[in-house]
Amino acid sequence: MNRSLAIWFDAARPKTLPLALVSIFTGSALAYSIGQFSWVVAILAFVTATLLQILSNLANDYGDAVKGTDNESRLGPVRAIQSGAVSLEDMKHAIWINMVFTVISGLTLIFIALDSVESILAFMGLGVLAMLAAIAYTMGNKPYGYVGLGDLSVFIFFGLLGVFGTFFLHTGTVSLDLLLPSVGCGLLAVAVLNVNNMRDIENDLECGKKTVAVRLGQSWAKRYHFVLLAGALIAFGSYLCVQSGVNWVNLPFAISIILVTKHALAVKAATQPVHIAPMLPAIVKCSVLTNLLFVGVVVAQTMLS
Repeated sequence: MNRSLAIWFDAARPKTLPLALVSIFTGSALAYSIGQFSWVVAILAFVTATLLQILSNLANDYGDAVKGTDNESRLGPVRAIQSGAVSLEDMKHAIWINMVFTVISGLTLIFIALDSVESILAFMGLGVLAMLAAIAYTMGNKPYGYVGLGDLSVFIFFGLLGVFGTFFLHTGTVSLDLLLPSVGCGLLAVAVLNVNNMRDIENDLECGKKTVAVRLGQSWAKRYHFVLLAGALIAFGSYLCVQSGVNWVNLPFAISIILVTKHALAVKAATQPVHIAPMLPAIVKCSVLTNLLFVGVVVAQTMLS
């Protein structure tokens, strides 16, 4: 791969991109369960969500570099600006280019999926909010990620809006039945962020980045993490049981309990932030696989009904 392309590929943080897709998978599967699914809508939603996640990653790289949070004390992977491979000005250009592609993809999705003017305008507004949320997490004079609001933002955009919005794009309707799976998606996404923040808790504290983990302290941040994991499993499991009762079709979802429990025990055993660092890929896998297992069971229930 060309070195320049490799640098930007790493800056996009491809390992985080599946997180942008799980709520799209879930919302699409739920639409499929009522016989209203569109491959075109699903693909365009995947592309738009991926571009939004890349936008967030690039903006996070820029914002943390400007504020000095990305320094030699940080335990995570070295970022593009921090490494010196990308300048601040180049990153700003990349952010603007990404925004253009995100707008093109998002508008294409909206105009293909929706008919009414009210719905089109509403989703345009949500799209603008999503881009602003991606940028304002660490950029600007008052980034909300530095005051501990990142968890709430992730829960809303990667959970509630991701699932409800995707379902609406497929079906043109919403239902309170979507609340449990959207909560499950959101809680797992927050768990990923929490591992990231527990890893960086000491450096963030020194740099004035008051994440939820920093505010809680390492011990309570772990307890918070266990609540997130348990809440996600309960939300997903409750939805499946409500839909089909205690049914053998739901058994594959039990694999997620094993995966999540293994991760939770590893977090419990960690005594230093440096021990948390290797767990980020693990929680990403837990999140993605749990969502995929849920989606698989929903699709199986639909096919067998």
